Amino acid sequence: MIHEAPKSPKEVLSAHQHGDSPATKRRKPVIAIDGPAGAGKSTLAAHLARRFGFLNLETGAMYRALALKAIESDYSFDEAEPLLALAESTRITLQPQLEGNRVLLDGMDVSRRIREADVTSGASQISVHPPLRAWMVQEQRALGAQGGVVMEGRDIGTAVFPDAEVKIFLDAAPEVRGNRRFRQAVPIEYTTARQTESRQEADPETAAQHRAAQQAILEEMRERDRRDRNRAESPLRPAEDAVILDSTAMTLDEVLAEAERIVREHLQPS
Repeated sequence: MIHEAPKSPKEVLSAHQHGDSPATKRRKPVIAIDGPAGAGKSTLAAHLARRFGFLNLETGAMYRALALKAIESDYSFDEAEPLLALAESTRITLQPQLEGNRVLLDGMDVSRRIREADVTSGASQISVHPPLRAWMVQEQRALGAQGGVVMEGRDIGTAVFPDAEVKIFLDAAPEVRGNRRFRQAVPIEYTTARQTESRQEADPETAAQHRAAQQAILEEMRERDRRDRNRAESPLRPAEDAVILDSTAMTLDEVLAEAERIVREHLQPS
């Protein structure tokens, strides 16, 4: 079972209201942010949550945490029923922070571990199973049942909250998304050139290694895109009423400003 741990006693979201209708029970709006890997959904969700005073619930962390549990339990990513049984016996807790979520797996903080490459790949692989996605959708609806949340993922606006008050589909060209992920993985300057007065050239071997690493990240991202867009259950696609925000040629500040404008436009009284 997945739980959301509130930031304060006043910010209580029940994770035990399965079967309740979000549309009839919700007291505050839901902001749904969907898009492919590396588009910047987590950064945008954290910003909008702070700006509008909402809780930030990162649904991708749920899949990552379950993938980690599968790795630790030596489960195959290819078998849906055992994974579903594993999910039902697992406790995943999300604790919203200023940036993203602190993630607890059966009481243990795995916030950093779930960002590693093997877990990221595993999350993409288990997410293709329809029974598991259906279970996750049920859990995610319960977390956001009362509204006042920003939820980001792959199918929030199409499957989890098709009645969300604001839907943004954040996209970017694969090469741009791959480069962003590479910079996250290698936060220092990838060139090893010594900036001397003679402007000595970078070590060719090291530069080639970084190019290979960057290409590997891009290829993995394209494979994730293929799985996400072609899975049987809730394939990655914009909701019909979503605003598509392509950040390929935009700066981060421009993306955040435009997203704020979209939210205000949709939430203003009619």
